[in-house]
Order: sequence, then structure tokens, then C-alpha cells
Amino acid sequence: MHYTNDLCLDPSQLVGSRLGPEHVSSWRNQGYAFVDGLIPTTLIERAEADALAFFPQPKSPEAKHFNTFGSGQNFVFPSRSIAVNDLTMCAELLAAVAALLDQPLGDLRLSQSDLWPKYGDGAVTGREDWTEQRIHCDYPNHTLLHPPQWDSPEAVEVIIYLSDCDECGGATALVPREGADDSAYTWPIFNMPGVQERPYINSRVEAEDYLAKNYPEIASFRATNLYPRERIAHYRRGSVLFYRHDTWHRGRPVNDGTCRIVQNLTFKKADSEWLNVLHPGWCWSMYGKQQVMERWVASASVDQRALLGFPLPGHNYWSIATVAAVESRYAAFGIDMSPYRNALTDS
Repeated sequence: MHYTNDLCLDPSQLVGSRLGPEHVSSWRNQGYAFVDGLIPTTLIERAEADALAFFPQPKSPEAKHFNTFGSGQNFVFPSRSIAVNDLTMCAELLAAVAALLDQPLGDLRLSQSDLWPKYGDGAVTGREDWTEQRIHCDYPNHTLLHPPQWDSPEAVEVIIYLSDCDECGGATALVPREGADDSAYTWPIFNMPGVQERPYINSRVEAEDYLAKNYPEIASFRATNLYPRERIAHYRRGSVLFYRHDTWHRGRPVNDGTCRIVQNLTFKKADSEWLNVLHPGWCWSMYGKQQVMERWVASASVDQRALLGFPLPGHNYWSIATVAAVESRYAAFGIDMSPYRNALTDS
């Protein structure tokens, strides 16, 4: 990957706009891939419109309730927004994730999908403030374990930008891995707040001050190996950033009086049971009055259902009785169970 002199990443610097071999190589070797033109423009516009219609305007009193991680469950998959659901299961996105992990879709699972606003209000409110984050890796709140060694990744994290960096700032900073001997990526990765006995601190100022006072060797490591090597992902509306649970990165401030909107997703290998779903659980949404989840299950493809843990045709869960039972549960929504039924007769 080539960098500009001002240390900004630009997806146009990679050959082509769709995910290609150079992006796969960048993700596997450097820890991220930055892509434009992957998601259909109309889908980006629909999702952005739904978000803007729901979230408060910048500087309004209501905005402070959303100026943190997540949407307050309002856009967690399956969402009130059909566009956000379609974006989560976008064919181009799923194909890209499968290529990065070198896995068929049926062997992948969705573990996170939510739409996040980030407001620029200039106020830093303490250790958990995310106006300017400390540099970190995401694995502690996704897995019970530690990411496997570098050449065996088990998950892809995704940020889809529904805003424009020139308008609202807030570009993500990342540290590229430079080979197996890179001092920034010494394994295991513990040199941050929120792991071992160190408390979780989100704010960069608060985190680095705490480390300098209590763990000066870690503070020195971060000041020497991480912050000076940041590359800034100068996104456009529709840009997609693919990264990993063991990629050093951080969020940067949004311009005052603006709101940056992104969709955050994680896909994992199906057999990585120690990687948790971040949300209450897909089935919990079936108590919703609009029956959004039931309708989605009925209309989804076989591979899309599998991303939520729905057994593939041929799985030992399926029998004549279970196919009929599941068909009965979703019959009112028009589900087609023929792939599961046909797999029984073929075996």
C-alpha cells in the first residue's frame, strides 16, 4: 500500500475500486484494507437517510444521549431500517469478508452490526470519552481469549462510512504491520488499557497520562512504536475499512458541530465460539411488534441465514420433522424451505 506524504490513506491509491488481491494482501499482512466503490451508492444513500432522520441534530440537547458507542439498540441488526439490514447483508460486502478470511459464507457468522453517530461537540468528559480515543486493539470486548497468531485470523471488523471526511472529520487512524518482526506487533498484544489488571480508559489524554504514571514502560512503547506510525483513513461517503481484532487503531475527533455516521460490523469464523455476539442476541428481537426478524429470516438467502447460525442444508439438525417445524414457524412470512428439504432427499 502506498502512503501520501501527509500520512493519509486514500482508497484510490490502491488499484481498482472493488476488493482485489491487493486489498486481501493488505488486510492479511498490514492489518487493514481500505476500499471505495464496494457498496452500491443507492444502498449507502438509503442507510444514511434513515440514520439522519432518526439521530438528533448536532448541538441539540438530545445529541448527548447518543454520543457514545452504538445506537442505543435502535439500529442493531435486525433494525427498524431495512436499508441498514440490507447493508449488513450486502452481497458485495459478504463476498469481500469471505475473501479476506478465505472461507465460504456458510462457515462465517455475524457477531456485530450497528449504526453509530459520533458528534463533534469539543467536550472531553473523562476516562470513557471517545472524542479522541487512545490507540488500542478491539479484541478484549469481542473474545474471551486472545487473537491467534497473525497468520491465523478468525474475524474481520468493518467500518462503512456514511459520511464524508471533508465535512465532518473523525477519520480512523491505524498502524500498519510491517512484517513478522515489527516491534509494534510483538505478540501477545497487551500494551494498552483494559487488559490484564489495567482499567479500561477510552480517552487518549487520560489513558496515556495513566500509563505514564503507572506503567512507564508501556507508555514509552506506545509513544515510540504506535502514535508516530499512524496512517489516517481519509474516507469518503461509502468507503469501507476492513481491519482486524489485533490491528492497532483509534478514533479521532469529529469536527465541531457535525455528526459522523458509520456502520460497524464484525464477521467471524463459525467455529470461533469464544468470539461473542456484541448485542443481546438475534432471537431476542423476535419479541418486536413489527416482526422484523421473522420477516427477514423468511426472505433471506440460505447463506445469509447461516451468518446468524441457522444450520445449512445437510446439517445433522435437519430431518423431515425439523424442516416441517421450521417451515410452519415461518410459513406466514413466505419462507422457502426447499433447499433444506432437498438436501434430505439427496443424502
